[in-house]
Amino acid sequence: MAWSWRYEGTDGAAVDGPAETFSSQADAESWIGQTWRELASSGVTAVTLVEDDRVDYRMSLLPTAE
Repeated sequence: MAWSWRYEGTDGAAVDGPAETFSSQADAESWIGQTWRELASSGVTAVTLVEDDRVDYRMSLLPTAE
């Protein structure tokens, strides 16, 4: 099983991002925890965690409204 991230821009369209693959969900989540600020500053507004071809979940990188 390979885990990877897909990246979306402000309009919800796919954007290019690092083509990292991980051997576990925990490794993928640890990596995104370390790099999400850089991704957000480059225009990525959401990421989707994918295991092989199966979508596990989608997560926004935008700040939450208070």
